[in-house]
Amino acid sequence: MITRVRSVIRVEGVVQGVGFRPFVYGLAVRLGLGGLVGNDERGVFIEVEGAPALVAEFTAALSASPPPLATVERVSTRPATATGETRFAIAGSSGGGPRRTLVSPDVATCDDCLREMDDPADRRYGYAFVNCTNCGPRFTIVRDVPYDRPNTTMAGFAMCADCAREYHDPADRRFHAQPVCCPACGPRLRLLGPVGGPLPGDPVEEAVRLLRGGGVLAVKGLGGYHLAALASREPAVAALRSRKHRMEKPFAVMVAGLAAARVLCEVDEAEERLLTSGARPIVLLRGREESARLVAPSVAPSGGPSGERPGDRWLGVMLPYTPLHHLLLRGLDAPMVLTSGNVSDEPIAYRDEDALARLGGVADAFLVHDRPIHTRTDDSVVRVLRGRELPLRRSRGYAPRPLPLARALPGPVLACGAELKHTFCVARGAHAFVSHHIGDLENYETFRSFTEGVGHFLRLFDVVPEVVAHDLHPEYLSTKYALALEGPLAGARPVAVQHHHAHVASCLADNGVAGPVIGVAFDGLGYGPDATLWGGEFLVADLVSFERAGHLATVPMPGGAAAVRQPWRMAAAYLDAAYGGAVPGDLDVVRRNAEAWEGVLALGRRGVNAPLTSSAGRLFDAVASVAGVRDVIGYEGQAAVEWERLADPAETGRYGFRLTGSAPFVVHGTDLVAAVAEDVRAGTETGVVSARFHNTVARIVAEGCARVRRAGGPSTVALSGGVFQNALLLVRAAALLEEDGFHVLTHGRVPPNDGGVSLGQAVVAGARDIRH
Repeated sequence: MITRVRSVIRVEGVVQGVGFRPFVYGLAVRLGLGGLVGNDERGVFIEVEGAPALVAEFTAALSASPPPLATVERVSTRPATATGETRFAIAGSSGGGPRRTLVSPDVATCDDCLREMDDPADRRYGYAFVNCTNCGPRFTIVRDVPYDRPNTTMAGFAMCADCAREYHDPADRRFHAQPVCCPACGPRLRLLGPVGGPLPGDPVEEAVRLLRGGGVLAVKGLGGYHLAALASREPAVAALRSRKHRMEKPFAVMVAGLAAARVLCEVDEAEERLLTSGARPIVLLRGREESARLVAPSVAPSGGPSGERPGDRWLGVMLPYTPLHHLLLRGLDAPMVLTSGNVSDEPIAYRDEDALARLGGVADAFLVHDRPIHTRTDDSVVRVLRGRELPLRRSRGYAPRPLPLARALPGPVLACGAELKHTFCVARGAHAFVSHHIGDLENYETFRSFTEGVGHFLRLFDVVPEVVAHDLHPEYLSTKYALALEGPLAGARPVAVQHHHAHVASCLADNGVAGPVIGVAFDGLGYGPDATLWGGEFLVADLVSFERAGHLATVPMPGGAAAVRQPWRMAAAYLDAAYGGAVPGDLDVVRRNAEAWEGVLALGRRGVNAPLTSSAGRLFDAVASVAGVRDVIGYEGQAAVEWERLADPAETGRYGFRLTGSAPFVVHGTDLVAAVAEDVRAGTETGVVSARFHNTVARIVAEGCARVRRAGGPSTVALSGGVFQNALLLVRAAALLEEDGFHVLTHGRVPPNDGGVSLGQAVVAGARDIRH
């Protein structure tokens, strides 16, 4: 008699909506095993029966060779009594217990679906919503778990007989693909005028004609509306800028494929992998000369009041990730601008009526469809540094994929994040779910997006937080939200986490370590325990606590928030301190701002509306203004971005600097500002001045860390904060640190900017939990 065994198997991870059940079914049938597979709130459950060797082979394959979109985190088994079952079946989904399943991000259209879309003999020829188990919408359409069609925004589309046959056939690529549809039963496109009336003709063909004619098109995508224009048409791109009230921040460009991306930009192997990945992020790439002909100047304007332009043009480039994008680009046969469908400072529009109301004065037409979007999700933005992915905005294609934690949390946590580039984080056990990019919490609509997103994540992942982490800044809307929770969340214990400690902790969690480390946190600003605005910090930190080991010397921010928008104010404050009140009158920054100069100096000297700050970001602003790059910014970080791009890569010189005192030591930023000012007065080329400044800051990072280590500090350094989005600084600082024997941690899964703060808050709050 042949011995038979039966095993009950539980598979956890991203295993729903990614073809895992048909994979299990096919594997079992191939091995001649009986049993069943199904979805529930925890993931996938399996019962399998057959010869012991075959059951063992089956179990090993679950984690060794899962479907490409699946992430298997845990496979657990227990024996059961064999029943003699020889057929294998797919069971219906079950629910009711604590939800532990993980939801997949949205995935770019696969090659199989594109082949069908391009085949005139296929029933999905030219269909803008073709998808299968291996691609298509996920997070943006899911309302609840288990991930089944009734719990998505596809619930209102009844499958036709052909789609139903595919959906129920375990051997078909669309078996249990929840968004499965076709022209006979699925979503449909319409082209509407600027006030919402239908326009005649084929929607895609007419949309292409409008773009070719220089029009601006609103396009309903996966996670919201985009605004599109032909990238080569300067009048069209300029019109889009004017109507959107986004005069200077670069636009992203979508191209048809990798070959088209290579025409515009230099693309290395790491950048190619990101461009062609299922996440399809916007990738920052160095432009080629050819890009000047194919992409209008207004796509990525640069340069400041001096009229100088950075020597290298950088473009944010992405490849199409929906069938509709492919159809539009094939019709255009040229790159197109594709930017968030909003007016400056508003969240992306994702509901049809709201989009028509808010974008009616921006778009000449609307290319829409009737599949609802449940969660608005912006495009993700990444760059490659030191051969590694560095996220700048983590959103579509990445969220809500969980980040594994090195140490399980003792209880569930909600982390409310910071103010700018906001994300929140829900964490339980060994998983942290960092939200999609919400935006800057500076208006009601963005704040509502934050609160709605929190509610959705708590339901989706079945979390009732016991701890709510928040920033120290009392005026952040996220802090106020955390301290005013009501209803089911009212019993959660608030935990305040200092902003720069959260930055360092996010880098630790990103790298799966607990510390201690020397954390270098350089950013715009964050509220310090001493009621000053920190931002140029050397910390000795782990996940529980930190000590301030060093920092930039404080200077006033004349006008408070106005000094962020007008970097010349920071230049005035730094120059006043550097020259002892006798600022050279021949500096152009003084002449350019002569009318308000003395008044701003008076604010700083008297400390009236001039909070003290140690911010590295404000130091970068100051020197950029002194050098004539940017006195007033149009978007956050603009002066520093342009200052970096001006740097001469061949320049190796640097300025002198002072680090004085101990516990904490102080870095005198006035030395750098004075040195930059003297170079400017001497007529030194701006690119040389920028390079010398960056080289000096990199050396300050290395020397500061060496001081901390000599005083008994760790030999591992974590670099975090928005200033470390600066490629030149990050690469040169890391190289100096490694030359000195330090182990250097940088970000790879969450942004170094405030988009990663919520993760840091979550792991700090978890580490401080008294049960730990």
